[in-house]
Amino acid sequence: CYCCCCRCVVVVMVFYFQTEVEGKTYYLYMGKDKHENEDLIAHGWPDDLWFHVDSLSSAHVYVRLPDGDLPEWETLPDQLIVECCQLVKQNSIEGCKKTNVKIIYTPWENLKKTGDMAVGQVGFKKRKRVKYFTVEKKDRDILKKLEKTKEERHPDLRQERIARDERERKKIQKEEQLKRKEEKAEMERLRKEKELRSYSTLNDETLKQDNKHGLSVEEYEDDFM
Repeated sequence: CYCCCCRCVVVVMVFYFQTEVEGKTYYLYMGKDKHENEDLIAHGWPDDLWFHVDSLSSAHVYVRLPDGDLPEWETLPDQLIVECCQLVKQNSIEGCKKTNVKIIYTPWENLKKTGDMAVGQVGFKKRKRVKYFTVEKKDRDILKKLEKTKEERHPDLRQERIARDERERKKIQKEEQLKRKEEKAEMERLRKEKELRSYSTLNDETLKQDNKHGLSVEEYEDDFM
C-alpha cells in the first residue's frame, strides 16, 4: 500500500490460507499485526467477510467469497464459518487460552472507520448486518489443515483493489450492453408483430369491401379463382 503523506510504498505482510467447502474454494487472509490490519480495513473488497474476536484483541481475518456469493453471506456453509472462527480465536492472545469465545463477523463494506479510532479499531454502519458465532474450544484438526496452506505474501493491497474495481466496472458495463441489446431486439420483435397485425387487419377489411355478395371467405376465394 502507500503512505498517505508521501505516497511511498509501504511493505505489508499478509498471511493467506485456502480451504475448500462444499465444492467451492475460499481464500482466508489476515495481517501480521494491527498496522497490517489498518491496510486491510482500508483496501478490503466489498464482498469480503470480516471476522474478529468480540471484545478482545485478535487478528482481523477475512474470507474472500467467490463471485456472486455476497447476497448469500448470511447463509454460507457452517463449515466455512467454523474454520474462519477457529483461525480468529487461535490468533488472539487472550482468546486462544479461553473456551466459549464469541466471534463477530460482517461484510467488509459494513465496517466503519473514523479518524478518532485507535489503530486496528473499527465500528459498524449497520448493526443488524453483524452476526456472532461461539467457539467452544480449539479444533486442532481444522487449524492443522489451514496451517498447511499458509502463505506469507507482501501484496500491494491498494493496486489489487483498483484492479478489482476495474474488473467489476467492465463486468457491469458488459451486462448493461447486453441488456440494451436484448431490449432493442425485443422492441424490434414487437414492432414486427404489430406490423403483421396491421397488415392482417388491412387485408380483412379489403376482403370485406370486395365481397359484395355476402359469400364466405372460402366461397369468395373460389369465386375469385
